[in-house]
Amino acid sequence: MLTAAASAVLAAGVAPVAAQPGSEAGQSAAERVDELFAEAERAVEAYNGVDERVTGLRAEVERRQDRLARTQERVNEQRHSLGSFAAAHYRSGGVEPSLALLLADDPDSYLAQAAFLDRAGARQRDDLRGLLSAQRSMDQQRAEAGGVLAELESRRAELAERKREVKEKLALAQRQLNRLSERERAQRERAQRSQERQDAPGEGRTLAAAAAPVAASGRGGAAAAAALGAVGRPYVWGSAGPSGFDCSGLTQWAYAQAGTALPRTSQGQAGAGRRVSLDQAQPGDLVIYRADASHVAMYIGGGQVVHAPYPGSSVRHDPVGMMPVSAVVRP
Repeated sequence: MLTAAASAVLAAGVAPVAAQPGSEAGQSAAERVDELFAEAERAVEAYNGVDERVTGLRAEVERRQDRLARTQERVNEQRHSLGSFAAAHYRSGGVEPSLALLLADDPDSYLAQAAFLDRAGARQRDDLRGLLSAQRSMDQQRAEAGGVLAELESRRAELAERKREVKEKLALAQRQLNRLSERERAQRERAQRSQERQDAPGEGRTLAAAAAPVAASGRGGAAAAAALGAVGRPYVWGSAGPSGFDCSGLTQWAYAQAGTALPRTSQGQAGAGRRVSLDQAQPGDLVIYRADASHVAMYIGGGQVVHAPYPGSSVRHDPVGMMPVSAVVRP
């Protein structure tokens, strides 16, 4: 959840801030604020990527532990079966030393004793081989599970670091935003809501000339309807709904309502479908922004998208050309 400071930052809207030492010459206060929010969003998407990996690793650890438990149960059953055979053999007239060793912790070394295998029945030979195979499998599974668990712990530490980075960048953006005058904030907000820029390289036409509204249908239409239904819910970094969203969390959640799974990050979603040109965009298409794919929105027709803009704001619709478009993807 957002801190109070982060919420305050965004309640004012993505607005530019006074340039700081080291910023590019001539950069306006508003441009500096936009740059800081973009940096914070990149940090959020990096956090989301690590969080997605941590979630996957937790599930993988559970699967491996379950598998290991089943293998251990099978080993125990096989050892019990061989133990029963050894006991019966003893009652019928003594125990071969090698047979008594069947229940040892390391029977592998006795497998090579051909004399024993000759004396043991075919069923017992198969049981022993099965036991040894199951023990080897269990050892391998235990080692692999340990490796996954070690990666999980490492990723948890990375996740904590990513969280710290997000908070620091949001705090910096908040300080810059606080330096803006009310007039600068209002101008910045108006610019963001109405700005129309040139298409991404290669489109050859303005965003204002993008596709006319298309009747929503299929899973894209269902996803677009879900996204529209989320308008007004707050931006919450690291969240994929249903009460709050970050940019990729909104699009992932909307498509989940349509029965389709998407990756957790905007970068992952950029590769989660077929690329189409902007003038062929249909409701439900994902609009990827910036060269590093650090922001994603959902096209709803009529040159408009629905997206979760930044911390402190709410899910809303904006012109598709609110920032440079790098790709349009149809899941």
